[in-house]
Amino acid sequence: MANTAQAKKRARQATKQHAHNTTLRSEMRTAIKKVIKAVQAGDKAAAQEVFRASTRVVDSIADKKIIHKNKAARHKSRLSAAIKAMA
Repeated sequence: MANTAQAKKRARQATKQHAHNTTLRSEMRTAIKKVIKAVQAGDKAAAQEVFRASTRVVDSIADKKIIHKNKAARHKSRLSAAIKAMA
């Protein structure tokens, strides 16, 4: 348990930041799922449009260091490959 005022404040800040990061991470996962759903539906044009939007979300979250930049690149690469594999 935090003893000093500084440690108590940092504990409060950490809790708030954790909640914010969790929200952003959830937003990223939702964006990825939208692309996967569009790919499974078979509509390539819609999948590409959703992919562009989700790329912005993933990059934004990587810039904020909530996820590692390589993880962001991996997600984008796999989604892009799934869209390219469509007929």
